[in-house]
Amino acid sequence: MTSPIWHPFTQHGLGHDIPEITSAKGALLYGKDGREIIDAISSWWVTTHGHCHPPIIKAIQNQAAKLDQLIFAGWTHDPAEKLAASLIDMTPSNLEHVFYSDSGSTSVEVALKMALGYWSNQGINRDRIIVMEHSYHGDTIGTMSIGERGVFNQAYNALMFDVDSIPFPAIGQEQESLNQLEQFCASGQTAAFIVEPLLLGAGGMLVYSPETLCAMHEICTRHDVIFIADEVMTGWGRTGTLLACEQANIEPDILCLSKGITGGSIPLAVTLSNTAIFDAHYSTDRSKAFFHSSSYTANPIACAAANANIALWQDSATLNNIQKLCAKQKAQLQKININKTVQNARQIGTITAFELDDSQGSYLSSLGPKLLEFFVQHNVLLRPLGNTIYVMPPYCISDEQLNRVYEVIQMAINKFTGSEANIA
Repeated sequence: MTSPIWHPFTQHGLGHDIPEITSAKGALLYGKDGREIIDAISSWWVTTHGHCHPPIIKAIQNQAAKLDQLIFAGWTHDPAEKLAASLIDMTPSNLEHVFYSDSGSTSVEVALKMALGYWSNQGINRDRIIVMEHSYHGDTIGTMSIGERGVFNQAYNALMFDVDSIPFPAIGQEQESLNQLEQFCASGQTAAFIVEPLLLGAGGMLVYSPETLCAMHEICTRHDVIFIADEVMTGWGRTGTLLACEQANIEPDILCLSKGITGGSIPLAVTLSNTAIFDAHYSTDRSKAFFHSSSYTANPIACAAANANIALWQDSATLNNIQKLCAKQKAQLQKININKTVQNARQIGTITAFELDDSQGSYLSSLGPKLLEFFVQHNVLLRPLGNTIYVMPPYCISDEQLNRVYEVIQMAINKFTGSEANIA
């Protein structure tokens, strides 16, 4: 029987089988066909401590028996209050207000609306948004508008608004990016600059330095431009620290978090802002309220899962596990990198990435689907970005499992590049 499900980022016309997963634990997925599959990308970057992590699952079960859902416009509940207090305590000290939503895309939409509302409510005409080349911030209309334009969104161009874009600060080209940012910020028309700190995810796992991030923040501060840090993917330890911003010692005006906020167990997102942005919406004038919500804003069950995740972060073992994984990833990448067909091998925190030599070298590279199918056949969940292979596992992955992931990657390199004779 053919499934009626329309899967995301999937071309059903290619006729690929869609494996069915029945359960999961730790870094393993269990297929209906009896296979054990290693989740090497944390199920699209969300799973941190591992699948079905007992403390988080228990918190979900307990909360579901008490309060499952509540309208959040004009009402509140303890899981949301507790979570907000914890987030304010854990994040940069200038962030004092928490707005809930339910996905990375919506957390960024909220950030954009906060920034534009800040200027509009003061009667100041500043409405330009600055973005970084190759960035990705989501798939809603607003987040597509501030992301890289291309095959992902070309059919929807009529719906998207214009933005100003600075070049990606590649090694040796950082000043060009900073100069362009300075020029845009100095125009007096810019409302906000939004950036993925230190690492551009869907844009190709592109890494840049904390020094550059710090310099960009300084430019925005000097020109009174709102600095938005999209840490939907980079947050919750992926870059080696709780937030990537920590490594640049900066305090964004607005911070977007999702994915790992619940340990990857259930959808939730938050947008934190400084007091100035909140105060611009604080008034006896109802027309200056912040007009945004969704039906499941601050869902109590999701908030309970996030509180259980934060309790795990208060245990030093969590950061210790992350640091151990960083070291293991470094060692694995060094072994892969001796192959001449491996290009631009790089690591940031728990994430490794590299390109395979391919003349197409893009998301639609013909190598991508071949690699994806090969990895599935060998019971490893990896989802290459074209010819870019990256590994972003849950922090609980065992040495044996990680070794197997890289064994399969090496097999793929040998198969698709004929590189067994190309070891440096």
